[in-house]
Amino acid sequence: MSVPGVRIGHVTDRDAGTGCTVVIPPPGTIGAVDVRGGGPSTRELELLHPLAGDREVTALLFTGGSAFGLGAAVGVIEWCEEQGLGLQAGAARIPIVPAAVIYDIGITENARRPGSADGRAACERAVEGDVATGSVGAGTGATVGKVLGQDGWCKGGLGYATTTLYDGTRLAALVVVNAFGDVVAEDGSVLAGAWSNEAADFVGTSAWAAANPPVHHRLASPEHTTLACLITDAGLTKVEAGQVARAASAGVCQAVRPAATGIDGDVAFCLATGQRTALAPVVGLVAAAVTAEAVRVAITSASAVRGVPTGAERRSGGAE
Repeated sequence: MSVPGVRIGHVTDRDAGTGCTVVIPPPGTIGAVDVRGGGPSTRELELLHPLAGDREVTALLFTGGSAFGLGAAVGVIEWCEEQGLGLQAGAARIPIVPAAVIYDIGITENARRPGSADGRAACERAVEGDVATGSVGAGTGATVGKVLGQDGWCKGGLGYATTTLYDGTRLAALVVVNAFGDVVAEDGSVLAGAWSNEAADFVGTSAWAAANPPVHHRLASPEHTTLACLITDAGLTKVEAGQVARAASAGVCQAVRPAATGIDGDVAFCLATGQRTALAPVVGLVAAAVTAEAVRVAITSASAVRGVPTGAERRSGGAE
């Protein structure tokens, strides 16, 4: 069940192992952000902080391609302008389009990154209702479990989960999981992470890092990121939306271990459409759980891309 009036669209390029995803909320939607990782790559985040004057978010972009992929936001902005969407500022209507990226460069031999045409196409494909998950959109080239290097990676992906509160308020979490660490189930078992062929099992990133010296350069570079967006039809102030974004970050930490490290670019957003009167603390209490569920959906619905197997394939010994 989606949040009314919110459209989500993907562009997926499996050959290049990349893509982008756009969220288009109704006009007047309040946005907020919580940055937890040490290496985020973003644009327009300052507008989402509580002291910023602008309140309305026109669209939100998640994309692959690292900093290069931020160019896809140009296509989103142009599309929104053509649709008459944005914040009226004097003689112009300015689309407010925050964006955040993951590093998926090198997942295949194709070096193409999402650009403005992809951002536009994602907008044109955006619809209300069911959201495709797994190796789609910005999650196409996502991977997890990188402490042992590329030989031990598992496929990450894009996840989506929803819930409805007692009063009818709806929450949806959209995530892109490209984490350095492992993704764990509710019981703490590893769904996907750093795999050791010698042990024929996941090693557990934190435990392995505590007991062994680093094995590859990615421990020193911010090439890993989990992006999350908690979407709700609740009426929230900008400060309350910021608190919900922080709760979404907590949900990432429940399902990704470790998360928000100095080499992850973890960022969480909240988009509140304001269509319902709701208790902000209750929204915050549930936000973490639905975000954690979306992280796990990203992993359980992922499919292999160019030889990077899923966690389930690692367990079974098979690969696509």
